Amino acid sequence: MRPSDPAPERPPPSLRAAHRARHSHAAPEPDFEPEGRRTGRNWASNGYSENGYASETTGFAAETEELYSRREAAERFRDPDPAAERYPDPAAERYQDPAEARTVVQPAVRVSAEPGEPPAYEEPAPESVPHAAPAEKKSRAGRDLPAAFGVAVVLGGGTLAALLLFKPAFYVIVFAAVLVATWEMVRAIHTSGPKPPMLPLLLGGPAMVGLTVLGGADAVLYGLLGTVIAIFVWRLGDGPEHYNRDVVPGLLVAMYVPFLGCFVALLIDPPDGHWRVIATLVTVVLSDTGGYVAGVFLGKHPMAPRVSPKKSWEGFGGSLLASGVGAALMLFFMFDVPWWGGLLFGVAVAASATLGDLAESLLKRDLGIKDMSSLLPGHGGLMDRLDSILFAAPVAYGLLMLLASPG
Repeated sequence: MRPSDPAPERPPPSLRAAHRARHSHAAPEPDFEPEGRRTGRNWASNGYSENGYASETTGFAAETEELYSRREAAERFRDPDPAAERYPDPAAERYQDPAEARTVVQPAVRVSAEPGEPPAYEEPAPESVPHAAPAEKKSRAGRDLPAAFGVAVVLGGGTLAALLLFKPAFYVIVFAAVLVATWEMVRAIHTSGPKPPMLPLLLGGPAMVGLTVLGGADAVLYGLLGTVIAIFVWRLGDGPEHYNRDVVPGLLVAMYVPFLGCFVALLIDPPDGHWRVIATLVTVVLSDTGGYVAGVFLGKHPMAPRVSPKKSWEGFGGSLLASGVGAALMLFFMFDVPWWGGLLFGVAVAASATLGDLAESLLKRDLGIKDMSSLLPGHGGLMDRLDSILFAAPVAYGLLMLLASPG
């Protein structure tokens, strides 16, 4: 280029200068020499040809490859300072299975070496660090099986001992069960808005059971009538506001828990009543167990998905089968009932127990709760275990009165 020729237009900034400006806090280097010293050689060294046209692709690719090659080499050959205090490096952590303890692996540290030899490194021992406790393992049906099994053994063992050894102790168990279940249900309803009277129900429920024990089946209705009147009168003290909203749930609780619970007290009234209660409870347990096993391994068709999503028709079939076969054998050896009578008893008790389970699930869905309480680990509340028994007790009482005369 001759001195007389006009100076070419200044080309745009090079990609290399822009890259340095983005990734460095220092001031960017000038692309070109000062005015009057711009030569074709300078343009070519910055990725431009002599006539000002850019060769962007070749220059940028080469510079990027060189940049990352230098960074990788620096990371690979970085020599840690043995005198520096070492802390766990989050980038060097390796984790085991989430259910096991986490292990943090420290970076390798240089140790002493003989003169003239390359530095040696040693791997420190893994160091366990605290971590969140793993979630409790539950079954496919959502239960904590060890806790549920332990609670069932305690409750079942205590009930069986009371039945076989001392009948009045069983009455005490019925009193306590009705009292606790009534409290759980009233408390659960209170969380949704309605306020059924607590005290009349807590006093009226055990009173109904007591009248049944003393007066038999005829006294059940009298106890229910007295409890209903107490609910109406007690609620008058709070005025007319939301009166119907509070009284109707109270009537539901009185009918559901203490009234149906009185039939358990009627079952044990005859001389062979302890066997009648055992036959009923074992049939309910067989229904629950058969339905659980069949539902877990075979359940594909939901029975009531909006009420109880885990209950299936296959599980219901397992309940009927287990209860029918078990009840046929029990009633034959206990009361000399023909096999068809025991089969009818088992199927009817299983169907009523399933209906009771669905009824309580429907109530809990409406209240927006999962369990009535957390009183029993692995089961929820006591009411969550009594729902099937409460519906099965009247059916069992009536069928046993027809199939096996008291004696």
